[in-house]
Amino acid sequence: MAKQLPYHTIHAIFSRFRAIEPEPKGELHHVNAFTLLVAVALSAQATDAGVNKATRPLFERVQTPQQMLDLGEAELVEAIKTIGLFRQKAKNVMKLSRILVDDYGGEVPSSRAALQSLPGVGRKTANVVLNMWFHQPAQAVDTHIFRVGNRTGIAPGRDVDAVERAIEDNIPAEFQQHAHHWLILHGRYICVARKPKCGICPIRDLCPYEDKSE
Repeated sequence: MAKQLPYHTIHAIFSRFRAIEPEPKGELHHVNAFTLLVAVALSAQATDAGVNKATRPLFERVQTPQQMLDLGEAELVEAIKTIGLFRQKAKNVMKLSRILVDDYGGEVPSSRAALQSLPGVGRKTANVVLNMWFHQPAQAVDTHIFRVGNRTGIAPGRDVDAVERAIEDNIPAEFQQHAHHWLILHGRYICVARKPKCGICPIRDLCPYEDKSE
């Protein structure tokens, strides 16, 4: 785990990320807040590409909690059976859809506490929805962000909660809204787990990682 980078270095890193991709977007397919919530919940221990393959046709048919209830659990299971843990995820999606209809008028709430009270929705899922749909500077720490944060010293921490706090505490406010996506994209395509692509890394000269590859 690298030491926490100083403010000026972090500012320089995110300035480069912003120059390369001013408006980074998440890669999960969705059409509204509800489909985003479902997609993120389904993405646990699965790839975005794998989730998108199942949800693109699903979201042509289902775009609201009531439509999900009308679809039924059996049809949902069939639609998402290529995604890991699909049976339990289907149960959770049906339960959260019922709660959204009964308690929230069919709308997705915009508070972390309310989101986390839904079945199958943890802090990471809640933070993704808050960030992507409600444009709150919430930081969802996945494996990519955890790795990049620790490897580079941008946001070191021994667990995901510590890394989330480090992002909130140390990344300048002007970059908070998009920090989550910049870090995910960097970890997914350049600062990969086994052999990071340091030769094409835009922040190579600012990164303290010692085992740089070419």
